[in-house]
Amino acid sequence: MKYNNTIHGSFCSRKNRFVAEVMIEDRQETVHVKNTSRCRELLLPGAEVVLERVDNPSRKTKYDLISVYKESLGWVNIDSQAPNKIVRAWLEEQDYDVVRPEYTIGDSRIDFYMEKGDQKYLMEVKGCTLEIDGIGYFPDAPTERGIKHLRELKKAAQEGYQCYAAFVIQMEGITEVRPNIETHKEFGEALEEAENAGVKVLYLGCAVTEDTLEIAGVREAADGNIP
Repeated sequence: MKYNNTIHGSFCSRKNRFVAEVMIEDRQETVHVKNTSRCRELLLPGAEVVLERVDNPSRKTKYDLISVYKESLGWVNIDSQAPNKIVRAWLEEQDYDVVRPEYTIGDSRIDFYMEKGDQKYLMEVKGCTLEIDGIGYFPDAPTERGIKHLRELKKAAQEGYQCYAAFVIQMEGITEVRPNIETHKEFGEALEEAENAGVKVLYLGCAVTEDTLEIAGVREAADGNIP
């Protein structure tokens, strides 16, 4: 995916989960942050960021903050809506007979439902923007919703679905994502339980620039090789 009408800025501060202050040229602008996670290791004062102008007169903010530059990584996409968009495009290029987003099963809404012949599939997508010592971690803030979805995948796998937990790595040079047990131990436990029930974990590596994001390689956690 490619963003349009982008502009560079310098990060100042984050007022809350949804808005931040950014210097654009010689003015300070309040912008929308397209990620409600903490992003504390990325959104530092003075960090170079890229914003997309949104032409919506009813919006209080004119810009969305979509990416930030980190010296050790390069550009990191922090748009939490981007992973589902690029995964949908990727799935539609595979040989599934059906690809359906936002699929309700039990009391959860799973990101994707697919069919191939008689086999039914479910995939839950998580975006990873947290890197520590060359490893990706998820989540960077507690996620009860994430646990709920893993438990739903576990149950579905036991009922015959082929289930995937797919981590979209929104930065380059990272090939593995581990559960961030220091932040949310229960998520790590739920992920392990899901894997033991047959849920497959995928790492979706990305090619990232300041204004583009696309899947560049896919690896199964137990596999060790990126095609």
